[in-house]
Amino acid sequence: MTTSRNSGTRSRSVGRSILKLDGESLVRGEPVYTDDLHPDGLAIGRILRSPHAHARIRSIDATEALALPGVLAVLTHADVPRVPHTTAGQSHPEPSPYDAYLLDHKVRHVGDRVALVAAESDDVAAQALQRIRVEYEILPPVFDAREALEPGAPRIHDELESRGIRDASRNLVAVMDFAVGDVETSLAQADVVHESDYEVPAVQHVSLEPHVAISWLDEAERLVVRTSTQVPFHVRRTLARVLALPVTRIRVIKPRIGGGFGGKQEMTIEDACAALTLATRRPVRLEYTREEEFQMSRTRHAMRLHVKLGARHDGHLTAIDMRVVSDTGAYGTHGLTVTGSSGYKTLPLYNADSLRYHCDVAYTNHAVAGACRGYGAPQGFYALESAIDELAYQLQLDPLELRRRNVIGAGDLDRVSVALERQGKGHARSIHSYGLAECMQRGARAIDWERRDAVPRDGELRRGVGLALAMQSSGIAGIDWGAAALELKQDGSWMLRTGATDLGTGADTVLAQIASEILGAPPDRVQVHAADTDAVPYDVGAYASSVTYVSGNAVRRAAEDARMQVLALASDLLATDRTSLECVDEGVRSSTGAWVSLAEVAAHALKLHGRALEGHAAFCIPDSPPPFAAQFAEVEVDTETGKVRVLRFVSAVDCGTALHPLQVEGQIEGAVAMGIGYALTEEMLYDDAGRLRNANLVDYKVVHADDMPSMTTIMVESFEPTGPFGAKSVAEVPTNGPAPAIANAIRHAVGVRLTRLPMTPDRVLRALGRI
Repeated sequence: MTTSRNSGTRSRSVGRSILKLDGESLVRGEPVYTDDLHPDGLAIGRILRSPHAHARIRSIDATEALALPGVLAVLTHADVPRVPHTTAGQSHPEPSPYDAYLLDHKVRHVGDRVALVAAESDDVAAQALQRIRVEYEILPPVFDAREALEPGAPRIHDELESRGIRDASRNLVAVMDFAVGDVETSLAQADVVHESDYEVPAVQHVSLEPHVAISWLDEAERLVVRTSTQVPFHVRRTLARVLALPVTRIRVIKPRIGGGFGGKQEMTIEDACAALTLATRRPVRLEYTREEEFQMSRTRHAMRLHVKLGARHDGHLTAIDMRVVSDTGAYGTHGLTVTGSSGYKTLPLYNADSLRYHCDVAYTNHAVAGACRGYGAPQGFYALESAIDELAYQLQLDPLELRRRNVIGAGDLDRVSVALERQGKGHARSIHSYGLAECMQRGARAIDWERRDAVPRDGELRRGVGLALAMQSSGIAGIDWGAAALELKQDGSWMLRTGATDLGTGADTVLAQIASEILGAPPDRVQVHAADTDAVPYDVGAYASSVTYVSGNAVRRAAEDARMQVLALASDLLATDRTSLECVDEGVRSSTGAWVSLAEVAAHALKLHGRALEGHAAFCIPDSPPPFAAQFAEVEVDTETGKVRVLRFVSAVDCGTALHPLQVEGQIEGAVAMGIGYALTEEMLYDDAGRLRNANLVDYKVVHADDMPSMTTIMVESFEPTGPFGAKSVAEVPTNGPAPAIANAIRHAVGVRLTRLPMTPDRVLRALGRI
C-alpha cells in the first residue's frame, strides 16, 4: 500500500494526522459502546419475526408466553398506538412515505415484526417467543420490482392510514424525473448510440456492531435511549411521534459506534426497545443477532438500470438517458432519495448536450432497503461508467480520453442541480474546487495506463486494466444543518459540544482539530461532548458525507465567535488593543510579548458575566461541493474457473483539503474494500418463499484482508472555499468506482461485458460461453 498527497503549507493542527481522541480508550477496551454499560434491573427484549413474506395476522395469543416465569411483557399490534411514520433518519418533513407502524396487523417480509417480548433473561425471552401463537392469512407475495408495478400484482400496502405513497394500488412508492435539454433530439444527432441494461443486488452493511439499544426511565420519568445510531436527533423526533410523547420527555444518547455505513441512519430498533421500557417500567436491552441484521435492518437498494448514450465520432457526448426501477423492499424508507441519487449524483459528471433521468421505486416483499454508503450513487455509477467504456470501444477511443473530452470542469454549472432547483427539489451549484483532471492524470500514471495493452491477455490467466470516475456531494444543500458550542473551562481547556455523530470515522478528532486551529489550543485541550440530545446543540447527524463540511463549518464559526470573545477579554486584562493579540498555545500573546493564560481569561469572564465564556454558531449549507475520484483496477481473470482477482487498485481522490490525512486514507481504502465486495462477492440471496438463504457471515461473502489488492491511494488536494479550511467530503465517493472499474478491467482482459453484480465466477464463465 502506498499513499501520496499534494505538498503544501501545513497549519498547526488541521492537515496533520494527530492521534484520534478516542484511540487509546478503544485500544484499551474501555466501556464506550452502547452495550458496554448496563443499568441495574436490565430486562432483555426480543422480537417475534414473521416466517412469511406477506400475510395478515388473524389472531395472536400470548397467554402461554405471559405465563412463563420471568416474562415481563408481551406487546402486539393491539397493545401499542397505531401511528404511521417513516423510520428514515431524514430532516423533517421527510421525503419518505409514512408507511411503517411500531407493530401492525400485516407482515410484509420475512422477518417483519409480529410481537415484542421483555423478560428477565435472553433464554426466557427466547422461550416466550416460541409460546406466542399466531394465526396468519397467507397472502401472495411479489419479489420482482418490475412485476410489482404491473396491474394485478399483490398489493403490499393496502392500509388506509399510510400517506406519502405515490400509488399504493400499483406498489409505486415514488417517481423522479428530470431532464436537461432535449434527449431525443440529441440522440438523433449522434453518430453512435449505445444502449445497455444493468442489474445490481441488495447487499448488507455488515457493521461489526449490530443494532443495539438500551432504554430506561430516569429519575424524572423521562425516557432515555442509549443507542448505536447515526441520527440521534432524528430518532428522538420519530420516537416522540410513534410513542405519543413530547420531545422534551425523550433523551437520546449516542456513544461510540462500531460502524454504520448508512444502516444506522434509521430508527430500526429504538421504538421497540422504548415501548418495552414504557410497558415494564424497567430498563430494557434490545440487540439484533446477525441473522436479524440481515432480515430486519436495512440493505442497499437492488436496481435495474437502463442506459442509453449518444456521441459524435470525435467522442463528444450528445445525450445520456438513464431509466431505473428500484426495489425498496417492504417499506419505502429512503426509496425516493436513494434512487433519485442514482441519477442526480451521476449524470452531472459529464457535459453531454442533453441529460434525462427517470426512476420508479417499487415495493416488494423483500427485506427493507435504506441508506447505504454512497446512497444510490454506486448503483448509478456502475451502470453509467460501464456504458461509457462500451461506448469508447464502439468509437475506438481510449476510455480515459473519452472521459477527458466530456467530464465536468472547474467553474462549470451542475446542470442537473439547476433542473432540480426549477422543480423545487434542491439548489443549483457550480464547481468551485476541482481536482478531477489531476486525479485522472496521477491515477493513470500510478496504474501505468499507457502500457495497459501490454498486460497478458491470452492464455488461461488474463489480465486487464479498467477505470471509473465518480463524484458525490458534501451534505444536502438547503436542508442539512448543524450547530456547535465551545465553552472555555476554568483550567483554560475547551469543551466542544456538537450533535455531530462519530461513527468510528474520527469525526470528533477532526472537529477538535478545526476548533484547535482557530483557538490556538493544542487539540488534546479540546474535549468533545457529542450526540446527546439533552446536552448538545442540534445536528442532523452523520449521513450524506456531511460531518466534516456541515458540522465542521458550524464548529469553525463557533470557534471564531469564542476567539473574538477571548481576545476582547484578554485586551481588557492586558490593557492593549485586541488587533495586536493572538491566541497561542493555552493563552493570548500581544505583539509586544505580553501574555495572559486562558485560565485567567476564563476567570475574568466568570467575574464579569457570571458565566463561562462560550462561543455559539450554526451552519446551514448553501452549497454541496462535490468531491471527485478517478479509480483504476488491474485484474486477473481465470478463464477456466471464472475467478477474478483484483491485483492492484489505485484511488486518486479530490476531497479538498485533507484535514486528517491518515483518516482520509482510511476512509478511501475502507470504501474500496466495500466496493470490491459489491463488485465480486456480495449479494443477498432469497428462496422462492422470500427467505434469505445467506443471512450469516459464512454464506454471505464479504472481502477479507487477504482478498485485498495492492492499493495506491492518492490525495489530490484542491481547496473548497466554502468548506472548513478548504475541506469537502471523502467518505462515500471512493465507494462508487470499484465496481465499474473492475467490470471495465474484466472487459479489457477477456473481451466480455458483465452487466450484473456481483461478478461471480459462474457469471464470468457464462459470459465467456463456458457454461
